[in-house]
Order: sequence, then structure tokens, then C-alpha cells
Amino acid sequence: MDISVAPLQTGSPIADHFRANQLLAGKSPAAIVKWTILNADRPIISTNFRPLSIALIDLVTRIKPDIPVIWVDSGYNTAATHRFVDAVVQRYDLNLQIYTPQPASMRPTLVGGVPEFGTNAHERFTREVKLEPFERALDEWHPDFWITGIRHDQTDYRRSLNVISNGPRDIVRVAPMYRWSEVDVEGYIYDHELPDYDDYYDPTKGADDRECGLQTLA
Repeated sequence: MDISVAPLQTGSPIADHFRANQLLAGKSPAAIVKWTILNADRPIISTNFRPLSIALIDLVTRIKPDIPVIWVDSGYNTAATHRFVDAVVQRYDLNLQIYTPQPASMRPTLVGGVPEFGTNAHERFTREVKLEPFERALDEWHPDFWITGIRHDQTDYRRSLNVISNGPRDIVRVAPMYRWSEVDVEGYIYDHELPDYDDYYDPTKGADDRECGLQTLA
């Protein structure tokens, strides 16, 4: 079946996602992005500009160069991250939309730094510096499709999802590289001679197998 002429049907979101995942089973990430753009009225892509994130940016902007790229800049990024962002924006002429925490959210740096992982204080901190800005982005853009770089091999929660799943506010979440491994992503970056770096810090996530809450928003 030609997926370029097989749009998502109306009806039950759960049923829609089941049919979409059947349709997209075995398709390439590029084909999944093309299907998404065909179906979407207001698509967005999100990125944290962490190492390997360039693969998704390159993949999506080859198909839709002007797609809004949502970045929550927590205020804790390294200088290397900001240099990387500047280089990527220039390379792709990204339609980058930056969301930052409210000023009061930066207070932890003045009273002892980032709260300890697993505490209520850290949960509040994560909401203030990452989740609230992202929800603000959703309020402003009202996306119907959200393209994300999550993969099945990253966390237990992500293993429970699929290429197409129900995102926050019933947004259709699309993970074109869901079935890829880290080695696959590295291979894409190598094959396309894309820039990358490794000096990255996320104060909300900690270990790579931990969810920070962005993917689990209601």
C-alpha cells in the first residue's frame, strides 16, 4: 500500500493509532515523516539538542524545512550546547521556537543548586524548568502531530509505546526512529556527515533510562 495516499482515519484515537502502526510497520523513518506531514495540519518537532538529536532534525527538515522546532532551554545547558544550537540553526535555517522557564524557576541555583533526584523538590523543579515551558508551547502552537526522537530501547515507558501513540492533550505522537537503535542513529549521522557533540547536561533527567516527564504529560 502506498502510505502517501493513506491518511489517518477519523474516529477512535486508539483505533486510529492501531491502524496507523499497522500501516507504518517496517517503513523507513523518512516514510513515516512523509506520512505524518501528509496527515498533519499543525505539526511540530521537539528537540533538546542533546547528542544524536541532529539525526531527527535532519530527517524531518529534509521533508518539511519550515516545521516549527520546539526547544525548551532550561537555563542549565552547557556552552557547547548553545554553540551547537547556533550552528544547527544556521545550517538548516531552522524555524526554532525557544521556550524558557519563568524567572522564578531559576531560584534553585541561588539556594543550593539542582534538587536531589527522586525528591518532591526535584519534581517541582522539573515542572518549572521543562514541563511548564513545553506546555506553554503546546498552548501557543496547538499541534495535531508531535514528531519526537524517542526510541524503543531508551526506557521502560518508551518500550510500551509504538511509532504512533497518544501524546499529551490527544496529540498524535510520532516517533519515526522508534525501531532504531543508538547504533542506527549514529550510522545516520555518519552517513550524512552531520555535526554532533558530547558536552551535554540535563538537570531534569539524570540517567538516560529515566523519564523527565515530557513524554508522560497528560
